[in-house]
Amino acid sequence: MPAKSFFKEQLFERLRHPLASLQRSFRISENTFLIILAVIIGLLGGLGNYAFRKTIEFVHWGIFEQSEHLFGYSLEEWSLARLAVVFCPVVGGVLVIPLWHWFGKDLKGGFSAFLEKVNLRGAKLQLRPIFTRGFGSAITIGSGGSAGQEGPIAMIGGAIGSQFGQLFKMSGDRLKVLVACGAAAGVAATFNAPIAGVFFAQEIVLLSAFELSSFTSIVIASGMATVVSRALLGNTQELHAPIYLMNSYWELLLYVLLGLLIGVLAALFIDTHFRIKDRFTALKIPKLAKPMLGGLLVGVIGFIFPQVFGNGYEFIETVLMGDQAWHQSGWYLLGVLIVVKAVATSITLGSGLPGGIFAPCLYLGAVTGGFFGNVVAKILPQIHIAPGAYALVGMGAFLSAATHAPMTAIFLLFEITDSYEVIVPIMLSCVIGTAVARHFKKDSLETVELSRVGIDLEAGKERNIMKSLLVGNVMVRDVETIPEHMTLGQFARFIEQTHHTNFPLVNAQGELTGIISVQDFMGVVFDHDLMNLVVVKELASTDVITAHADENLDQTMRKIGYRNIEQLPVVDRATHRKLIGIISRRDVFAAYNRALMTRTLEES
Repeated sequence: MPAKSFFKEQLFERLRHPLASLQRSFRISENTFLIILAVIIGLLGGLGNYAFRKTIEFVHWGIFEQSEHLFGYSLEEWSLARLAVVFCPVVGGVLVIPLWHWFGKDLKGGFSAFLEKVNLRGAKLQLRPIFTRGFGSAITIGSGGSAGQEGPIAMIGGAIGSQFGQLFKMSGDRLKVLVACGAAAGVAATFNAPIAGVFFAQEIVLLSAFELSSFTSIVIASGMATVVSRALLGNTQELHAPIYLMNSYWELLLYVLLGLLIGVLAALFIDTHFRIKDRFTALKIPKLAKPMLGGLLVGVIGFIFPQVFGNGYEFIETVLMGDQAWHQSGWYLLGVLIVVKAVATSITLGSGLPGGIFAPCLYLGAVTGGFFGNVVAKILPQIHIAPGAYALVGMGAFLSAATHAPMTAIFLLFEITDSYEVIVPIMLSCVIGTAVARHFKKDSLETVELSRVGIDLEAGKERNIMKSLLVGNVMVRDVETIPEHMTLGQFARFIEQTHHTNFPLVNAQGELTGIISVQDFMGVVFDHDLMNLVVVKELASTDVITAHADENLDQTMRKIGYRNIEQLPVVDRATHRKLIGIISRRDVFAAYNRALMTRTLEES
């Protein structure tokens, strides 16, 4: 056992025994103990959010504010000195390099890897990423990288919850609940929105799996984190929104159109984001140089459009309030920022700068809704609509469409506005936007990378193990075949010497032409006149279902189940006829059991 793991286990043992004795002394039930842990995780999640936020502010002060003071420029005014701002994100990229060098494993994967570990790999999260990934994300956001803090703080909270579960050696299901408690605590503390934190944990982290016991613990953790956040930061929202007003019920039709527009844009953003990320992955430059290149590109974009820097909350508020400070370049600036912010975010995260995607989604929704509202206000001035209201609804709708999490977005908007009037417009826009985005892109922002490697979180551990195994690694290559011109008499003598019941037929070129089973043969076995006259191909099934070596076992089992057969011939991709192996139900189950045992041992 490595020295670090040994000392960690020793520390856990020293903590575990007295706490377990205390639990037995007071006869605390398992559910009650889970609630007590939820309280502790909620408190620590709130403190973690406070520390994370202060770290972002410190990095921003050290890089951005000192740069402005040193070079004497302002982001609100054009000047040659403002060129210095280009290098602020580059400094962030340089500071992230040591983290990638020594702790690259902690920064790898992002929120999608977090979801995979929680739902498919036992929810055992390490302690170190709380600090390494948290500090890396703070550097990215504080230095001007276009990213958000919600994903990282949810992962930090989740790791805190996982550590408590591992301390008390809880089962996988209980461990998942504690991770969800931590994630809910982080999001609730970030937005001062406990209900949104609960639905974030249930809808995104736990994939909408509802249990009363887990729901109770998540609610308590989310509530405690909000209490801590309000005690340390005051009872204020991260985003301030004006009082929501709707002048006419006819505006609901406009919100339907907004939902359609956002659904299309969200699907385009998902596609663009991963295209840019793939380009960075394919770049033939040292991996550690990529964060600096990403920072430089974001700095160049920010020199022209400083609104893209950081999480963008300040600019979102100006759009929500209808503040015309951004109006200097015309209202069409909002339309340009839809594209610019999407590109800046994709460059930031694609280059290896750690951070979250939720804040950029809120930003894109706000500028899309603001742009839409301004266009409608100019076309239909008699309606007297408030563009800020459309920016507000667009913010939630884009988050919903990009993450496929409408409940989280609906309740987040409700808590930000504290208004019942926003419920119907946001429900319409979120549901329509999500449906349109799902139509064009099956995967959300968090699941695209998982789908690329054959992982479907909603399918569960069993099917994902099946999807991870390929036919070529399981099939039997030494296949007993028979020539298609073999007579029934020859076939009768052949099956006496084998234990198989199904046999592929091949022609002179070794190509598959059919399959015959002993059951097919039994119908004519007593007709001796036919034994040397009829060849096996006349009794064989020529409509053969086949498999390919590069298919996974999940696809293969579906084919086997479709016809309720025992074996599938495996043919090559080029001709779809040349036989290269055979796979049976027994082979599939044996491979699955081996993989399941290996996965279980790794989790342990």
